[in-house]
Amino acid sequence: MKRLYLRIYLSMIASLAIFALIAALGWKFAFDREHASRDERALVAEVVAALLPPADAPTEAQRAVLERWHARTGVDVALFDAQRMPIASAGRPVPSPRRAEGGREGQDGWGAWRDAAEHGPPAWSVRLPDGRWAVARIWRFKGGPPFGWGALLLALTLAVAIGAYPMVRRLTRRLERLQQGVEALGSGDLSARVPVQGRDEVAALAASFNRSAERIETLVRAQRSLLANASHELRSPLARLKMATALLTEPSEGGTAADADGRAGVADPSVVAQRAALRDEVERNVGELDALIEEILLASRLDAGAGIAREPVDLLALLAEEAARAQATLSVDGEGTGARFTVEGDTRLLRRAVRNLLENARRHGAGSPVEVLLSEGPRGPVLEVLDRGPGVPEAERERIFEPFHRLAGHGEAAGGVGLGLSLVRQIAQRHGAAAVCLPRGGGGSRFRLEFGAAAAG
Repeated sequence: MKRLYLRIYLSMIASLAIFALIAALGWKFAFDREHASRDERALVAEVVAALLPPADAPTEAQRAVLERWHARTGVDVALFDAQRMPIASAGRPVPSPRRAEGGREGQDGWGAWRDAAEHGPPAWSVRLPDGRWAVARIWRFKGGPPFGWGALLLALTLAVAIGAYPMVRRLTRRLERLQQGVEALGSGDLSARVPVQGRDEVAALAASFNRSAERIETLVRAQRSLLANASHELRSPLARLKMATALLTEPSEGGTAADADGRAGVADPSVVAQRAALRDEVERNVGELDALIEEILLASRLDAGAGIAREPVDLLALLAEEAARAQATLSVDGEGTGARFTVEGDTRLLRRAVRNLLENARRHGAGSPVEVLLSEGPRGPVLEVLDRGPGVPEAERERIFEPFHRLAGHGEAAGGVGLGLSLVRQIAQRHGAAAVCLPRGGGGSRFRLEFGAAAAG
């Protein structure tokens, strides 16, 4: 059986049926067996004898007592002598007490039985101290019980079965919707989500699925955007390479000077200069392609969660090297006060992030001096790269960290492909830092890396 709700439902019904069977058997043995001790039996006999007239009392007196009992309790009762001959009775007829060898009352005269030819509850008999026998039959339902205990337990089973079905079906229906969502996501529908109903484990599973699906959709869309933008960025240098290669391989008019006899002369200096410029253009485009591919591969590895090295990195020494390389000014707040600027991370990646920030400031700083500031923040070191360029509009301060996003009019003029700041943020996140773009008083931009401000990826 493959349907989960049927398996759960039938398991509940089977368990209830077993319970009903055990309860019925327990009821049968509890009420058909003799549980009274010898002392209790003697006490019952003494009480009954005390309430009845003595054995030598007239029959009418004994019948009158029995009729009063029957009128008050509705119990059918009868008296028999020592030879089990009837003396008096009240209510419906009851059977005479059975003999010990044929009945179940034992030698002390206590027992319960039901004749095969009779219907109704069992008759109880007790032997009185004077030798008489008292037999009683208690009808718990007027006119007899409408159904037996087996029918009662069957009705209980049916009631539970009817009441349990909606609950079981509701549970498994949510699981089926979750299955449909998983299949839709697996078939390529990245927008597939499932409704979260209730507050139980199934609801928690549905919420986890929705979060995972959202993360997968974000990653896939980012990869698609990365590929689309990379393809677009690759077209320009490839086109320039094709043109430069074609110009290098085609003979130019007047490429060489020939004398009247047709002998080859010396190369034309203008052609040599043109070809040298073309070679420089080819080398520049090859370098641009190489840098682009390297940045795409690094972004892909970081986005895929590739592990990074974890070692102590001296930010002050690293910044001093990179600032000197980029001819930037380095300032340190707290120098000489014992402030420490060591973080755990990957030296190569941190160097790449600092280099990208410095290169970005150089490109977009409109020739202004680039400044680097290192200070001690509330949770760790704070690194800032500042320039006096046109700055970044407030609406663009978050978007410039997206892959391949460049400010309008800055792409061709300043160069680059728009992956530098995206790599800076990815590297910062992997080191538990926050990368933000802030305005600078007096004009310009302020790019900040604050370590300890975000959870490491």
